[in-house]
This record gives sequence, structure tokens and C-alpha cells, in this order.
Amino acid sequence: MERTGAQVLVEALKKEKVRAIFGYPGGSVIDIFDEFYKEKFPIYLTRHEQGAVHAADGFARSSGEVGVCIATSGPGGTNLITGLATAHMDSIPIVALTGQVSTQLIGNDAFQEADITGITRPITKHNYIVQSVDDLPRILKEAFYIARTGRPGPVLVDIPKDVQQKKTRQPYPETIELRGYKPNLFGHVNQIVKVAEEIKKSKKPLIYAGGGVIASGASHELFELATRAQIPVTTTLMGMGAFPETHELSLKMLGMHGTAYANKAVQEADLLIAIGARFDDRITGRVDKFAPNAVIVHIDIDPSTIRKNVKVDIPVVGDVKNVLIELLKHIETANHPEWLEQIRTWKQEMPLTYKQNGSLKPQYIVEQIYELADENTIITTEVGQNQMWASQFFKYTKPRTFISSGGLGTMGYGFPAAIGAQVAHPDKLVIDIAGDGSIQMNIQELATAATYNLPVIIAILNNQYLGMVRQWQEMFYNNRYSSTCLRRRSTCPKNCTGPDENCPIYIPDFPKVAQAYGITGIRVTEISQVRPVLQEAMKRQGPIVLEFIVDKEENVYPMVPAGAALDEMIQGMA
Repeated sequence: MERTGAQVLVEALKKEKVRAIFGYPGGSVIDIFDEFYKEKFPIYLTRHEQGAVHAADGFARSSGEVGVCIATSGPGGTNLITGLATAHMDSIPIVALTGQVSTQLIGNDAFQEADITGITRPITKHNYIVQSVDDLPRILKEAFYIARTGRPGPVLVDIPKDVQQKKTRQPYPETIELRGYKPNLFGHVNQIVKVAEEIKKSKKPLIYAGGGVIASGASHELFELATRAQIPVTTTLMGMGAFPETHELSLKMLGMHGTAYANKAVQEADLLIAIGARFDDRITGRVDKFAPNAVIVHIDIDPSTIRKNVKVDIPVVGDVKNVLIELLKHIETANHPEWLEQIRTWKQEMPLTYKQNGSLKPQYIVEQIYELADENTIITTEVGQNQMWASQFFKYTKPRTFISSGGLGTMGYGFPAAIGAQVAHPDKLVIDIAGDGSIQMNIQELATAATYNLPVIIAILNNQYLGMVRQWQEMFYNNRYSSTCLRRRSTCPKNCTGPDENCPIYIPDFPKVAQAYGITGIRVTEISQVRPVLQEAMKRQGPIVLEFIVDKEENVYPMVPAGAALDEMIQGMA
């Protein structure tokens, strides 16, 4: 049957079982949006293209499906850049669709023309510019296949306006095979046997689990391995929820702001089994002093990550779930009583804690959210101190319930990601734990939440600073708070080292901003208000903004300073 390129696209979205698209229209995609209108396809109009790509990302992370976003040519496409880089760093499957000027105009500096495939080549898993409408069905099939297979990632498809309008009889492929793209799904058996032998010999084994465990759906296998062999588990930020943090074998997160006991365990372990993780700098600290006593095993589907940052003794290339299924065939019940007792002691001696001095603490707010929410609640975060407190003081027991920008550290990510997660899971509670700096980067998406009546809770921890940068300025730059105070005016003293009673009022008034978008906004200043306000918010059927006025100079601890080893962490109480 003959179809236009725009019709081919809608057909592809249906065949790929896409449940929602997030986007923003424009001249070069107007034909596609016309088809969305005629087909009544579920398109969510965001108020910025960056909001669209982050929403697609949140949809993908929370559901395991491919997230889809669409933008027009030129500035529409370039507004996707930060979101594509975010997804690329964290291996999130997205198909981003962009319009392009007509093929005969490409290269002529036409209105709203940009070389989006050239711009995004370093930050996508793959990208395409469609030269002929006859190629469009195949390219779309390939895009979804590449995005979701192997190590997942974002794929961009740039579709010129005339390609959308021309007609083709080419069918949409049922299957796809790409020469040169053959992800290795099954690890080498001999390597897996070596891992099993090391586990049997080990006295102090430790599992270090990353986002690859969640991406491959291997949480069950990870749990079976850890509990059968009695191996403690620490996770990366991206791996949170892969192993239940309420379990006695859980050490929660390791790294720069990880738990002290997780970092101690890494430095003392004689066997470190890295599963679906990439040894990034926030995890390892000083590389030459990372896990100095350990035989290091690295299981990952992407061979390029192995030995990239640290020396690995036993590499296993393959899909995490498949590798763990095979590994479990060779694992017997074991116990390490002295090692587990040492870890219990560390947990008692170095718990996550904070000073309770009667003021409103951000950690307390996160604890209250945890106590009131059920285990299916999805938490998204912005980036900075709010992100770290959300990772430390909430216990995640299921995969895909913690959603945050890890590798790129993208401020403004959490709120639109929460919108995407809420669209993917309309029956689940979704809460964005935000900072007052980050939330302003995509605050326009309050309109999206309002117009679609998405019951997202936006919990703003307002410390009136760009908190994480301010913490570094306090600790390493002698309190020189350069451009981090969000109350600062031109009339303020030139050299300010902290807040006092003469500080100007904070801008903006978040509850009033929420009300301007037709959303309820509540300010909380007292400890006694926290629990009742959260309980009320969790009952609501629409979005709500909660602004918590917290201690201005509260810090995140523990902290491993840049360039230090994991056992050189600062454990000062906040």
C-alpha cells in the first residue's frame, strides 16, 4: 500500500508498540503532527524540546521500553542535545525524531537548517538522515532495534520535509539484521567458570552492580547470586533498586557520596565482581588505589568498557542476565561469617546520619517520603545535593524506581523525567525530589503536568543556593560563594561568605509560580508540617509543588574529595 513518509512513521510507531511520544511541533514536522492528529496518536506537548527528550528518557527508564521524542529542524533539534547526551551516558534507549529542511535545500543555510546528524554523532549510539522515502521503513526499524539491543542508547532519525510528503510502497520490515552489529549476548563459558572458581576461593567477595543489571532485567539473578553465595552488594547510582536496599547484604551506593561501609568494603575486598557497571571516576576515586586487594571481575555487554578505566583480571563480555544465569549453574551455597560480621560492624560504626538540631533538614524530608511511600513509588531527582540525599536516605527495593541523571549530571532532568515516568505508569506514585536551582531549568514543564493533569509531586528542597557547588566552595575554596547564592543581588556586599538576616528575599516564590500554572503550591517551613503535607499530596489526583525551606548550608556526607582514594572519605556529620 502506498503511504507518505509521515504515514510510514506513524505505522512504525504502532508496530513498535510505542505508547506515547513527547515533542514540540514546527514547520519541518507539521506533516507528521498532522498524521498524529488524524490517527489520534498519543502525543504529549511539552513546553521545551529538552523537556520532551528528558520525558522520553524517564518513560524509558521507568518502563524498559524505548522512549520516543520529536522536534522540528534547527533549534528544535539542537534543543534535544543535552537530553541525548544524558541518555547516551546512562545507556538509555531513545529514538529521537527530528524534522529537516527539504533535501534540495540541505547545505544551503536554509531557514531553521542545522546539521543535526553531525552535531549528535558523538552523543548518540547511532543516527540517520533519511535521503529517500523508500529507505524510511527500514531506517525506522533499524533505529528501534539499535536503541534497545546490546548496550542500549539513543538513536536519532532526521527526516527531511519532502521525505515526509513523498510516497512509498516499501513495507515496514518484520525483522532486521545489521552486518557488523552483533552484540555478544552470551559470555564465554570458560571465563564464567573462572569467575565461579574465584567466588569459591574468596574470603571477602563483593558485588558492584550498575545500571546494566536493570537494563538487562537481571535483578532476580543478581539476588540469587548474592544470597546463595552470601556476597554483599553495593550499587552505582544507576544500579539503585537492582538489589533491595532493605536486605542485610545491601551496602547501598558506593563512591564519592556513597556509604562509608560500602567504600570500606571495596578497599578491603579480595574479590570485586563488577556487573553492568563502567568504573567511572565518581565510583573509583583515585584509580591506582581502588580495590587494591581484589581480583577484579568485569561482566558487561559492551567490550569497550572493559579495561577502559581499571585493570580487570577476568573479563566476561555478554548480556548480564544471560551471564548470571550461566554463572549460577556453577555456584554453590557458601558463607563468609567473618567478612559479613566485619560489614555489620562498619554499618553500626558508620551509618548514614545527620545532626537533628530542630531545624528542617533535607535528609528528614527524604526519610519521611520513604516512610509514607510504597515500594512501587518512582523517585526521580534533579542533580546535586538533592540527588545525593535521595540516594542516601530512601531505600530502593525494586528496579526502575530510582531515576536520575548519572553520567552527565544534568540539572533540570528530574521533573520532565517524572512526567515521562508518570505517563508510563499512570497508576504509580511519582515524586521528583528537586533542588531550587535545578527545578528552574525546566520549570516550564509545570504547564505539561497541568494540562495533562499528571499527578506528579514536585518536592523542592530549597536551600537558596546551588548547594553542591556551594559545598565545594565551603570545603575547598575558603567559603568564597561565587555565583552560588540564589538570593544575591547587585546591592549585596562584594565578598559574601554566608547568609544573614539582611539577605534579600528569595526569587522566585515557588508556590506562586505553581499557582500561575494552575497547580497547587505549598511552602513548608516547620518539621511538624512535613508529614501531614506529604500525606495530603499523595492523595491528590493532580500535580502539586511542595517547597521545603531547609537548612541553607547543609552538606552531603560522606564525601570522597576529588583525587582521593575511597578510604580517604570525609565522614563529617552534616
